[in-house]
Amino acid sequence: MAKGAKARAAARNRRDKWKAKRWYTIRAPRNPWSFRVIGETIAEEPEQLIGRTYDIMQNELDGDFSKMHVQVVFRITEALGGDALTEFIGHNVQKDHIRRQIRRDRGKVDDTVDVVTEDGYYVRFKPLLISRGRVKSSQKSAMRASAKEKILTLGASSTWIQLQKSVLDGTMEAAIKESVSKISPVRTVMIRRSQLLQSGVVVEDGPTLDEIHEEEKAAAAAAEVEDVDVLAAAEASADLSEVGNDGLDEEQEEESSEQEDEGAKAEDVPDVESSESSDDSDIDYESMTVAELKELLKEAGKPVSGKKADLISRLQE
Repeated sequence: MAKGAKARAAARNRRDKWKAKRWYTIRAPRNPWSFRVIGETIAEEPEQLIGRTYDIMQNELDGDFSKMHVQVVFRITEALGGDALTEFIGHNVQKDHIRRQIRRDRGKVDDTVDVVTEDGYYVRFKPLLISRGRVKSSQKSAMRASAKEKILTLGASSTWIQLQKSVLDGTMEAAIKESVSKISPVRTVMIRRSQLLQSGVVVEDGPTLDEIHEEEKAAAAAAEVEDVDVLAAAEASADLSEVGNDGLDEEQEEESSEQEDEGAKAEDVPDVESSESSDDSDIDYESMTVAELKELLKEAGKPVSGKKADLISRLQE
């Protein structure tokens, strides 16, 4: 076999790895996000997903547009069917946002604090304090110590779930600012980074994944029914508008007139024969215009040419 033929045969027998891959739905942790869908990823085998990280901006996660500069980080821990389950491993504040807060006449105090939560999670926080004006080194040390004490106290008295909620909604930053402002006025307090170093006791709280799947199926079915109803209503309104614009056709007019004649009472029905047999001499043709006379002649099937006197005599025949 020629060399080129061998290469083509090998290419045909080679497995297409891209076609062997499949998409997986990335879901946020059970608590507090109830397995919310946050993205998708692709892999050839479920085992390849374990350990992957996925980040999303906080405003996309919970709709808080004041947190557009906060990046929330998750790590995939398990693959179930077509779902990739994650855990929250920390957050980062964008560097350009931090640079906008720092000015020449402001004091900057940062630190790194390691905390063990009530349920055994080992977490690292990096607070950043920015004062309203210049501060001395002794004041910076006191502010750093006050912030560290506050973080350790909150961490020791809170679970990991409670702690991450307080970080993302700004509760921890507000508590630190209140404590540090007693030393020097503070303009901004932020937890510029949090990082999960070691997991602790996992609390199984919130709806299960099966319950979430049932809710999603019910919501999809309801949305499909709503779309069908909207489409049917749109078609019905379009049909009604066409009928309103074009009017009833001849068959509908005949049917409606027959129904009206049958439902009317005998005393209300006019004598059609007597009206048809009425004397044409009662009609004052002289007072009518030529156009009206011609219209009557058209209805009678007679010629419409000639002068007015000719038209009147033709109608009186």
